[in-house]
Amino acid sequence: MQQRLTPGTALLLTVPPFLWAGNAVVGRMVGGLVPPLTLNFLRWLVAFVFLAPFAGRVLHPSSGLWAHWRRFALLGLFGVGCYNALQYLALKTSTPLNVTLMAASIPIWMLCVGRLFFGQHITGRQWIGTALSIAGVLLVLCRGHWAALAQFHLVPGDLYMLVAAFGWSLYSWLLMRTREPARWRNDWSAFLVAQIAFGLLWSGVFSAGEWALTGAHIVWGWPLATALLYVGLGPAILAYCCWGLGVQRVGPNIAGFFANLAPLFAALMSAAFLGEWPQLYHGEAFALIVGGIVVASRR
Repeated sequence: MQQRLTPGTALLLTVPPFLWAGNAVVGRMVGGLVPPLTLNFLRWLVAFVFLAPFAGRVLHPSSGLWAHWRRFALLGLFGVGCYNALQYLALKTSTPLNVTLMAASIPIWMLCVGRLFFGQHITGRQWIGTALSIAGVLLVLCRGHWAALAQFHLVPGDLYMLVAAFGWSLYSWLLMRTREPARWRNDWSAFLVAQIAFGLLWSGVFSAGEWALTGAHIVWGWPLATALLYVGLGPAILAYCCWGLGVQRVGPNIAGFFANLAPLFAALMSAAFLGEWPQLYHGEAFALIVGGIVVASRR
C-alpha cells in the first residue's frame, strides 16, 4: 500500500540519482577502456559477486524463486540488462546534454506507463509537478540561458535514452506487483540477487553480441578496476536497493520525479571537478525540481 512521502523516504529516493549522476560521469570517463554493453555486464557481475555470499540462497531450487521466474526475467531485462547498457551506449554517440534531457523524460514515462498498462489515475497535480520538475532540469542543462536549448537536436544516442527511460518506467511499475513471498521483499539483498541473476543472462547475451559484431576490446588497469568497483557497488547495489524500497513506499509516479535530481547532481559534480562554484541557476533549478516533487506528492 502506498504511503505519504516522508523525509526518510525522500532520502531513500535521493540517494539513487546522486549515485547515478556519478555513474554517468564514470561511464563517460572509461568509454575508451571498455565497450558499453560489456561495461554493463561487468558492472552487474561485480554486484553479483559481492551479494552472492549474503543472499545466494535465493537461487537454490527450493527457495521459491523459480515459481516467479517470468517476473524476475522481466525485472532483470528492464532494470539490469537494458537501462544502463543503453545509457553507456548513448554516451558513445550523444552529448551529455542530450542524454540527460532524454533521461529527464522518465517522470512522463512513469505517468504514461502507469496509465496505459497498470490502470493508474493521473492527477492534475502530477502533471503540474512534471512540468515544474522538467523545467528545473532544463534550467540546469542550459546553464541558466534558455536560448541554448534552441541548438538541441536528436542523434542516435538520444533514441537509445528514450528506450532506456521507457524500460526503466516498466521496471519501476513491475516492482509494485509484489507476488513473491513477503520475506523476499523485506530482504532486499535476496530480492536484488534474484533480479541480477536473470539480468546477467540478458546483459551477457548483449555483451556477447557486441564482441561478435564489433571490434570490442578492453584496456585493463587500475582506472577500469576502480570504476567497476564504484559502478558495481554504488549505482548498482545501493542505488537499486534504495530505489526499490522508495518505489514500494510511495509508488512509481512520485518516485519518478526524484530521477530528475540526477542532472542537478551531475552539474554540481562537473562544477566540482572543474573547480567552478555553483551558480544562482543551480539553486533555482533545485527549487523547481523539489517544488515539482512536493506538488505531485500532495494528496
